[in-house]
Amino acid sequence: MSKIAKKPIIIKEGVIITTTGSTITVAGPKGSLSFNIPKGVIAAIEEGKIMVKAKSSDKDLKPMLGLTRATLANLVIGVTDGFEKKLELTGVGYRAQAASDSLTLSVGFSHPVIVKALPGITFKVEENIITILGADKTVVGDTAAKIRNIRPPEPYKGKGIKYVGEHIRRKVGKAAKALAGTGGAK
Repeated sequence: MSKIAKKPIIIKEGVIITTTGSTITVAGPKGSLSFNIPKGVIAAIEEGKIMVKAKSSDKDLKPMLGLTRATLANLVIGVTDGFEKKLELTGVGYRAQAASDSLTLSVGFSHPVIVKALPGITFKVEENIITILGADKTVVGDTAAKIRNIRPPEPYKGKGIKYVGEHIRRKVGKAAKALAGTGGAK
């Protein structure tokens, strides 16, 4: 059995879990999420905890056990606390505005770029930081990646959209290379 799958998932207060066939639904204050459990995996609810087990001792099930346990833990965290990703705008004139269900970006194109929010996703903008909030971890991460992909940071000046805390490897420009190449030989 996977080491991750051995750890029980503690069901927090206010979370309701229902199972119908191979689908498990987790509902809480931030919404409701569901997950289809793979074949050969059992998710048993015992004494306020979810235990993930295998139906047989097949070696191919080990990765599925860890995946199932991690996904169920993310569902429980998502419906109680939620997930967030933060992006940072770097560049002169780069701006973002959050509306009710969309994000408008001015990032150096001739037109503003409008990003529609998927169901369950909200945007917040404070100065040059875009925050993506939601209950589903994969949807939050995918939305952040799509927004970053609109104008990824370039390596010379670092202008673009990057994750907060992301380090961009910078390159030396042509002028700096030309000065370094002379080396004082006359």
